[in-house]
Amino acid sequence: MSTVTTTTEHELQENRRQISIDEHDSASTIPLEPTEGSPGHSLPQADGGKEAWRVLIVAFVFEALLWGFPLSFGVFQQYYSQLPEFQDSAFISVIGTVASGLSYLAAPVMISVVRRFARYRELMIWVGWPICILSLLASSFATTLGGLVATQGVLYGLGFITFYYPILSILNEYWIARRGLAYGIMCSASGLAGTVFPFAIETSLRRYGYPTTLRAIAVGLCILTGPLIPFLRPRVPVSAATAPSRTDCSFLHNPTFWLYSLSNLAMGLGYFFPSLYIPSYATANGMTPLRGALLLTLMSIAQVLGQLTFGYLSDQPRIPLPILAGSSMLISSLAVYTAWGLAHTFPVLAAFALNFGFFGAGYTALWGRMGMAVSSEPSAAFAAFGLLNVGKGIGNLAAGPLSGTLLRKGVEAGGYGVGRFGAVVLFSGTCLAVSAAVLPLGLVRKFRSRRVR
Repeated sequence: MSTVTTTTEHELQENRRQISIDEHDSASTIPLEPTEGSPGHSLPQADGGKEAWRVLIVAFVFEALLWGFPLSFGVFQQYYSQLPEFQDSAFISVIGTVASGLSYLAAPVMISVVRRFARYRELMIWVGWPICILSLLASSFATTLGGLVATQGVLYGLGFITFYYPILSILNEYWIARRGLAYGIMCSASGLAGTVFPFAIETSLRRYGYPTTLRAIAVGLCILTGPLIPFLRPRVPVSAATAPSRTDCSFLHNPTFWLYSLSNLAMGLGYFFPSLYIPSYATANGMTPLRGALLLTLMSIAQVLGQLTFGYLSDQPRIPLPILAGSSMLISSLAVYTAWGLAHTFPVLAAFALNFGFFGAGYTALWGRMGMAVSSEPSAAFAAFGLLNVGKGIGNLAAGPLSGTLLRKGVEAGGYGVGRFGAVVLFSGTCLAVSAAVLPLGLVRKFRSRRVR
């Protein structure tokens, strides 16, 4: 028998007002109210009931497998660049950046869709999930770079955003007071998956090639996630007569929002290069592909710790948010300039992977607080959070074409960035430095306004 609890007046008001979608990745507000047909207006227990934990576990699995896969594209990047049919192309990275970039760039659109058509969330999951699976099967038959971009990149990204935001919406209904805990657990899933995916994918690519590997991944994802979809049931019935309220967009007139947006855009332009190219960089320095996969694993482990740490620190009122975010980007920038650009041995690259994974990924854990910093109105704060996703999405999508123009043909042993990656390293470090430099301007403005008073 499922555990239920009679809804309190406060909880009903909270659910009627809105359901917010937070990070990795975005925000949504869905006005909800129990339908007249719900017996006694009883809802499954929130913040720790059996159904709440079940939904969280399912969301964790989806996050780990279906989001962890595109985040491990660096292994495919290194493999594709060695194939005769692709090795002359400098734009292989577009495949991975499109798949992950769409999830950020389309956040405001999907937020609006999920908010307006909340009663169709389960249908959206059943539509988006098979698109992801079919995209991998289709990409296994692709023999051109354009075919891989269209299938493993665009089609996978579209499928992902179609099912991902409805899942987050459902998760938010079950986790209200302890939502921070729920998102901390869920967001750590992709990092934990990153400790396994690179090794498994690299081994399969080396032994069987990319067509067989992609088909095996498609089958595995289907078996591991398909049976879990029926457990993703909304907690609060949605009344068809309920109309979503308008979002307050006054935060667009707040200069702090634009400072955060500029910082986030600069971060997005430089953030993805290390994870994209560190396996190829290791190979260019004479290391085995297995060591390249290990570097991605180390980065993923540090990412989990960084997001949890920075998320916790952002809750501490004594630490100014611009200082916290700025230190994240400044340390990441210095690591790129030095530990990556000058690295020619595995220990140095491992130190870089741990440093960049911790401090670089920690920045994204601050998005929720950035949204709250520009507006105290809940729907506006969530909308601002979603727009911050757009900034990172633009950077993500631009990273592929930019890297194609920055990469050099030859490898210079012992040179900065081994020659081939030198411009990529400098561009990445500079973007992260700009992201860090913009943030203190918010403190200066705040200090001046206090002096005027």
